[in-house]
Amino acid sequence: MEFNPEKEMAALVGRLMLTAARTAPKARGQDEIVTVLVTDPEEKETLAREMERVAERGKAFAFFKRDAENVRQAEAVVLIGLDFKRPVGVNCQGCGFDCEKILKAEKTSGDYEGPVCAMRLLDLGIAVGSAVSVAKEHCVDNRVMYTIGVAARRLGWLSAQVVLGIPLSIKGKNIFFDRK
Repeated sequence: MEFNPEKEMAALVGRLMLTAARTAPKARGQDEIVTVLVTDPEEKETLAREMERVAERGKAFAFFKRDAENVRQAEAVVLIGLDFKRPVGVNCQGCGFDCEKILKAEKTSGDYEGPVCAMRLLDLGIAVGSAVSVAKEHCVDNRVMYTIGVAARRLGWLSAQVVLGIPLSIKGKNIFFDRK
């Protein structure tokens, strides 16, 4: 007999989400997406504490602390990032450069690092969209969070210039609904 086995399903759904992110369409079929699944309670706590450190920047960053509580409450956290190595090569200039110059451009670093190819950012968005659609299909509550990605980058958990985090929750009430 298993009591509340649905709690363990978050890790399985997280793996399915990362599969969807990996197989999502990408410009020219070139994959620069990186993924991580966080299920260990100590690792989730490390992530939440880093988010709280970012919240110390001031009132405008208070939402990092709120989101840290969601990380603690979640059964798992999916991380999806962009490890930009080369532009797609279509010279769209969505990044502000042509494809040759972006590689030579001075790097900027803040919560994210830039510049990065606009087409690669679209790839990241499509991968994240594919991942959350899997969570939805399996009735797992989730929310895409910039805050989690910032903390994961600060911790050096992924080799990526841009990271988004998706906490997963399987509870009687959606923990992402009435947030303050």
